Amino acid sequence: MNKKYLPLAATILVFVALFVVGGTMYRNFLSTAVLGNILADNAFIIIAALGATFVILSGGIDLSIGSMIGFVGVSMAVLDTMGWHPLATAALMICFGIAFGAMQGYIIDFCQIQPFIVTLAGLFLLRGACFMVTLESVPIRNDFVDFYASLRIPLPGRGVLRSSAIVMLISLTVAMFIAHFTRFGTNVYAIGGDKESARLMGVNIRKTTVMVYALGGFYSALAGVVYALYTSSGYPLAGNTLELSAIAAVVLGGTLLTGGVGMVAGTLFGGMILGLISTLIIFNGSLNSAWIMISSGILLFLFIVLHRFLVSTFGLRGTS
Repeated sequence: MNKKYLPLAATILVFVALFVVGGTMYRNFLSTAVLGNILADNAFIIIAALGATFVILSGGIDLSIGSMIGFVGVSMAVLDTMGWHPLATAALMICFGIAFGAMQGYIIDFCQIQPFIVTLAGLFLLRGACFMVTLESVPIRNDFVDFYASLRIPLPGRGVLRSSAIVMLISLTVAMFIAHFTRFGTNVYAIGGDKESARLMGVNIRKTTVMVYALGGFYSALAGVVYALYTSSGYPLAGNTLELSAIAAVVLGGTLLTGGVGMVAGTLFGGMILGLISTLIIFNGSLNSAWIMISSGILLFLFIVLHRFLVSTFGLRGTS
């Protein structure tokens, strides 16, 4: 096996192991119904994590993801009360997400400021904007929401792929193509592996950085749209701390926080691992929700240690 696939292989192995453990512990756990529910319930996190994957692959970080999800949701809900169609507001919010992400990327490169600081400012800016839009939870009552919820594709057995999962899988396919079959994707890996070497090879660092954060903004805004339609509402605190869940999904998916190494497909399994942990706790019934965070934290720590081991042992940095 090519050593660059080792983190992805470890992620898939953990997911399969957890799924099998759940099947041995609980009746009807090994079913497409459970798998479909995991995909649907975590679709918006995985979508946001896809954008975060590109950012982290480039050696950056984006802390504004959760606030973007919340802002998109309240904006869609309020515009719905003004008679806007959800598709129109979704298009507007996605354009806003792209522009906001591009602005962050430009500031990061032009001003030579750490991505952590710039996107932290973006987090506060967008969260404050949420409360400027509304202080209350606002329902989305357009008939399109019911139509969106009714969309589903049957799976073998009793499972179904719901609309949010369908959007997520399409987004995943697009992200995989961009990352692994375009010049832009190659440049992202090059910058994450060694920015100065990438510059010497002719990579336009500023353009690529702006495009990376614009793409991250696109996926964050799309996650906000999916979340708003999934919950049929907008709430100013929606998406709070979800940037951490998205980053955790990326790390669990095998992408190194130092950049340059990782597979977009791994992010899908990383997000599903988080959802699988929640599902296992729910099936147990005797454990409270705190165990979801505890279990996720322990697993995330183990993956970080594993990544460190793989880097030191196999020299993974820059091999993708």
